[in-house]
Amino acid sequence: MNAPVTVRVQREDFDLNVEVAKLSSGRADIGAVVTFSGLCRDEAGTLAALELEHYPGMAEAQIKRICHEAVERFSLQAATAIHRYGRVAPGDNIVLVIAASRHRQAAFDGASFIMDFLKTSAPFWKKEHLGDGTTGGWVSAKDADDRAQERWGADK
Repeated sequence: MNAPVTVRVQREDFDLNVEVAKLSSGRADIGAVVTFSGLCRDEAGTLAALELEHYPGMAEAQIKRICHEAVERFSLQAATAIHRYGRVAPGDNIVLVIAASRHRQAAFDGASFIMDFLKTSAPFWKKEHLGDGTTGGWVSAKDADDRAQERWGADK
């Protein structure tokens, strides 16, 4: 059986519990489900919102490629990745990654792999809107994200 991969890039919020149920309902072959939910931080009270932009079509294709690589590499039973765009406030959901497998380690590794590559390889940009009403800059890529990706070996 081919492992189902679900990828969505959407403006609207998502519900983690609903998405886990969609992925795992009726699946007796799944022994572990690992989720990662990324939220917007308030940056010690200075951030009013993040504006998330993406390259339509390319973002979805890249995330699908990453998820399929994770399914193959870790023998996942299923994978889901949802990333929001538009304006999000502190405390709001930004991204959800779900990895399901027969055993827990594969699910943990699959979720980490997807998130590490999504963070560094998918075409998304974040612009800060500050609490004082001004617009901050575009958020720069972080060296720590590149290092996280490097632990998996070369990007294929």
